[in-house]
Amino acid sequence: MQAILAVTVPFFALVLAGWLAAERRLLPDEAIPGLNAFVLYFALPCMLFRFGSSTPVAQLLDPVVLVVYTASALLIVFVVVSLSLNARVGLKDAAFGALVAAFPNTGFMGIPLLVALLGPSAAGPLTSVLLADLFVTSSLCIALAQSEGAAAAGRRQALGRALKGAMSNPLPWSIAAGAMVGVIGLKLPGPVDTIVQMLASAATPVALFTIGAVLSRAGRAAHGKTPYRDFVPVAAVKLLLHPLLVGVLALSALRMGAPLTVSQITVMVLAAALPSASNVSLLAERFGADNGRIARIIMTSTALAFVTFTATAWLLGARPVG
Repeated sequence: MQAILAVTVPFFALVLAGWLAAERRLLPDEAIPGLNAFVLYFALPCMLFRFGSSTPVAQLLDPVVLVVYTASALLIVFVVVSLSLNARVGLKDAAFGALVAAFPNTGFMGIPLLVALLGPSAAGPLTSVLLADLFVTSSLCIALAQSEGAAAAGRRQALGRALKGAMSNPLPWSIAAGAMVGVIGLKLPGPVDTIVQMLASAATPVALFTIGAVLSRAGRAAHGKTPYRDFVPVAAVKLLLHPLLVGVLALSALRMGAPLTVSQITVMVLAAALPSASNVSLLAERFGADNGRIARIIMTSTALAFVTFTATAWLLGARPVG
């Protein structure tokens, strides 16, 4: 446990530092979008490019990992939407609640954390998890949110717009570019490689700091009071039910003869045990959903994940590298 805490404490401490900086206004709200843009369009793409170039393509796009993880995510979406709909929570808000219940913070937190915890071999399954969430989970939930009251043609258009939005995300393209470079054996020129390495090295601390700042901004921007029953159960689904469901489906697939390894299952379960993706609050705000409820789910899952994620890693016997 001490070795696991040596990895998880600094990661969550950086999130707390970002939150405190934004709360104390040491970091102005106007600067947070700039930090987010730096991470999303510069630092993280370089980190994923490096992982993509050094990881076999078969591991980056493992069909079994994709199927098992996507199936669990779709089940979580169905469960949360079904349980959330009530007089206060309509389909749009239920869909975004399902998105934060099924979409872990893989990009900003999960990839650097799990690579530090399990070693570089975790990058392959994590990439499959990230692609499944970007193209399937997020597209489905955004389409559901936009289809409230729409006809069948409107729902198809909503799904098309959601997929188009996923295609504009730079993260999958950086993975694809890295994989292509790795396949053809291309070596970047020295100065270019140094720039990529410098930006990749900045990804982890800046991304974690940005998570905290985004959570602070979302919490302060939330209006009104959200009943506990509208956000605490969803956070519990994210941190407890999601990793449990991934583990059950993965073990069932393994017993049926699927070519899964214990290390892949460990990575998938720990990815599902991560807190909700912080940027969903920005999406909820953009699409006119109840951002106060979404922000509270994300903040609750992030605050509790230090305990639940660390405990899950310990129960799975994770052994930090180095």
